[in-house]
Amino acid sequence: MRKLLDGAASFVFALIVCMHTPVLAGDLSGPAAGGAHRIIDQFHASLLAVMKNAGKSDAKERYRVLQPEVAKRFDLRLMIALTTGKHWRTASDASRERLTEAFHRFSAATYASRFSGYSGQSFKTLTVKTGPRKTELVATEIRRPDGPPVALTYVTRKIAAGWRVVDVLVEGGISELAVRRSEYRSVLASDGVDGLIRLLDQKTQTLLKE
Repeated sequence: MRKLLDGAASFVFALIVCMHTPVLAGDLSGPAAGGAHRIIDQFHASLLAVMKNAGKSDAKERYRVLQPEVAKRFDLRLMIALTTGKHWRTASDASRERLTEAFHRFSAATYASRFSGYSGQSFKTLTVKTGPRKTELVATEIRRPDGPPVALTYVTRKIAAGWRVVDVLVEGGISELAVRRSEYRSVLASDGVDGLIRLLDQKTQTLLKE
């Protein structure tokens, strides 16, 4: 873990570089179809079910459904470790656990807020290609009946438990991991890990009130 975190900056840089590289077609019937490709399809199925039921549920109910799904599909500990860099390396084990849990809550609340209705949308997995640092890039689209598709590329990495998402590249090549690093930099500098935990919990509560 320490070796990986020491290379966090170059890891994020590599993701930023690769998001401007065309995603080449991969064989979706090959090994990736049972790994990285499969977990994305499963996550999209969960999102679509939540969207279709949105008229009968509020943000808190969608959050309760999506929280375990986010935990199963994303390597949240690695994501927040890479996002916070040196602050993670110097934090206590207890603070790391609290930060990971806060990031988990915030991530699930974000999806519950974003996917809050259904009007005929569908998800399509397009291609899989090898990315930097032993990652697989799964290119997908959200297809909408009333507008152009929204491109989402999931950066996945294989761990002992299987494939997990470590970043999402949004339409136009925006790395969510890089965005989070930028957003959290000032609060980490002024208030440290405890300050970021408070901020994430505040953001979660705001999202769940929408």
